[in-house]
Amino acid sequence: MALTKEQRRQRIKNRIRKVVSGTEARPRLTVFRSNKEIYAQIIDDVSGKTISAASSRDKDIDTAKVNKSEAAKLVGKAVAEKAIKAGIETIAFDRGGYLYHGRVKSLAEGAREAGLKF
Repeated sequence: MALTKEQRRQRIKNRIRKVVSGTEARPRLTVFRSNKEIYAQIIDDVSGKTISAASSRDKDIDTAKVNKSEAAKLVGKAVAEKAIKAGIETIAFDRGGYLYHGRVKSLAEGAREAGLKF
């Protein structure tokens, strides 16, 4: 029987997570994309803590009248600014099983523009 889209994404996500792990020096930037919104977190996997997070539901991004890929870029910038305030400059990017394309790519580009290195 064929896999559903969600099962396929979960397999890809598990394959990525075997390789990408966040440490205190180089935490993991993970992305979750729903049909309407996009969420990003910077996570230290060793201590199991979220260092910073941003989403398209945040007030400053939600009030900006932009399309979904532009909102993703704003989310990337927001999470990067919070990370830099916390003293983080380099991260490992976890695309969460999604293709590096469209909104996921926009989020990564926004984070790079704001000063994160990955």
